[in-house]
Amino acid sequence: MSRPIYWVLLSMVPGIGPARFKRLVETFGSAEAAWRADARALGLAGLEQKAAAQLVRLRGRLDPQAERRRLERLGIRVFTLEDPAYPPPLREIADPPPVLYLQGELAATDEWAVAVVGTRRATAYGRQAAERLVGELARAGVTIVSGLARGIDACAHRAALEAGGRTIAVLGNGLDQVYPPEHAALSAQVRAQGALVSEFPPGVPPDAANFPRRNRIISGLAVGTLVVEAALASGALITADFALEQGRDVYAVPGSIFSPASQGTNQLIKDGAKVVVDARDILEELNLTVVAQQQAAREVLPANETEARLMDLLGAEPVHIDELGRAARLPVGELASTLTMMELKGMVRQVGGMNYVRGRS
Repeated sequence: MSRPIYWVLLSMVPGIGPARFKRLVETFGSAEAAWRADARALGLAGLEQKAAAQLVRLRGRLDPQAERRRLERLGIRVFTLEDPAYPPPLREIADPPPVLYLQGELAATDEWAVAVVGTRRATAYGRQAAERLVGELARAGVTIVSGLARGIDACAHRAALEAGGRTIAVLGNGLDQVYPPEHAALSAQVRAQGALVSEFPPGVPPDAANFPRRNRIISGLAVGTLVVEAALASGALITADFALEQGRDVYAVPGSIFSPASQGTNQLIKDGAKVVVDARDILEELNLTVVAQQQAAREVLPANETEARLMDLLGAEPVHIDELGRAARLPVGELASTLTMMELKGMVRQVGGMNYVRGRS
C-alpha cells in the first residue's frame, strides 16, 4: 500500500485517467513506484509518450510534502481506492475514481443516497417538483447527491438542506474553486451539512469536458437516480445512462408533452424508467422507508471482531490511539483505518490529540 500523497500526485498528471491509473499501480506495485518510474519504464507499462513526459515533468516540479500541506490548508481530505473509508457504492462501479477529494464529512447513511439531477433551465414546475420530492426524501433520512449546477441541481441541494437532511455535491473542477461562482454560499452550506467531492485535484478548472465525466460519480454514489426535468439533449440523461450501466435504478418525473424541458424525462419513462409522482415511489422501490432504523441497528452492532474489540476498550474517558493500539494488539495501519470507519459510522469520536471516546453510550 503506497502513501496517499503519491495517488494525489499521479492524479495530477494529464492523460492518466482511471484505467491508466489502475494499470500503472498494478504494473509497478504502488502509486509511489509508478510516480518514481522513468520514462522508459512508463512506456513499457503502456503509458503513452506524451503522458509519460508530463509525469516526468511534473515530478521535477512537485514536492510531495508541499502538496500535502496545500491540501491541509484547503481543508481537503483524500480517499484512495486503497482506503477502507472509500465510499462503498462508488467502489462498485466499472471505473471508480482512483482518488476522491473531499471537503466536509461522509456518513454511513450516505450509502442510502439518491441522486437528483435535471436541466439547468428549470421551469417553475421542475423547481416545485424537485423541492417537494427532495424534501420528502431528505426527511426520510435519504442523502441527496447532485452536481451543484444551476437549475434542478441547486434546487435539490437547497431542498435537502432546508429539510435538515444530508447532501453531497459532486464537482467538475478542483475543490479550491466554486462553479458556478454564484453558488459560493450554497457550496459552503453543503460542505457544512454534507460533503463536496471531486475526482479532480485542486487547480483543475471547470472545463466543459469534465462534467460528463463527473456524472458517473453522481450516479455511482447513489442507489438510484431521479431525473426531475430534462430536455432531450440534457446532461442529466448522461447521468441516467451511467446509472443504468452501473446497475442502479432510474426514476423520472413526468411532465407536459408540450414542454421541451420534459421531453427527456418523458422519453426516459417510455424507455422503462420508473414514474415518480411522490417520494414514496422511490422509498418503497428501494426499500428506504426504514433508513433511520437500519442505520441505528448498523451503528449499535460492530461490523467485525476488530470493531468489537475497540468498542470494548472505549468509553466516556478519552483513550489515546497509541494506548488503544497496545491494548488491542493491532498494527498501526489497521487501527487507523478501523477507527476512521467507526468514526464515519458514529461509533467513536476523536476528541483532539488523537484521543478517542465512544460515540454513544
